[in-house]
Amino acid sequence: MSNGITFDFTATSVLVTGGTSGIGHAVATAFAGAGASVTVTGTKASADAYDTDLSAFSFRQLEMRDTAAVDELAASLGTLDVLVNNAGANFPDGLDEWSPEGFSASLAMNVEGAQRLTVRSRDALAASTMAGGASVVNVVSMMSFRATTIVPGYSSSKAALLALTRNLALHWVNDGIRVNAVAPGLIDTPMTAPMKPFPEMLDAELAKQAMRRMGTVEEVAAAVLFLSCEASSFTTGTAVAVDGGYLAL
Repeated sequence: MSNGITFDFTATSVLVTGGTSGIGHAVATAFAGAGASVTVTGTKASADAYDTDLSAFSFRQLEMRDTAAVDELAASLGTLDVLVNNAGANFPDGLDEWSPEGFSASLAMNVEGAQRLTVRSRDALAASTMAGGASVVNVVSMMSFRATTIVPGYSSSKAALLALTRNLALHWVNDGIRVNAVAPGLIDTPMTAPMKPFPEMLDAELAKQAMRRMGTVEEVAAAVLFLSCEASSFTTGTAVAVDGGYLAL
């Protein structure tokens, strides 16, 4: 028995920040597989600098804290149907996020860059004729909802990105632009890979969720595509948790 679904994004334009690995790459791959023209960003100089196959996408180098580069990218877009703000990282520049410098760097990387790119892309999004309206999907985190003592800057920035999602959804409700978020739980990505050699650490995290397993990047990507398609045209200002029941416990 099969109950799978398919998406059709033929002739649409999609921008996925941080689309060179992990969740971002899965999202970009899913959109491309559904017929979209996809651009991904990464911090390296070219697509060839990555081990990941990026041949299905256009590539733009982008550091989210480089305001001039963010503005330049937004100005080049023309028409944009879907923007996925996925780029982000913890411990920026190896800094302790409890230090003022580390905290500030995390905010700049994980929320300020996304805010700048999104607002600068407003005209390109408003020009979209995609059924259901243009879509912005912000990738937040379970740390948007619960505290962490390890990466407080990352947690605070993701909580701010969730608040920005709701504010932009209201601000742009009459512009034909929907703004939502996905909130992944513990997903099997390069960011979480360092846990695997330490079963006690991984098991402790898995014990915090109902399903007791890591999620896949494809499961997160499916939520992003749903929030971007016509079937979700009455959905804006919300966050879809892809968390294995983490928030239910």
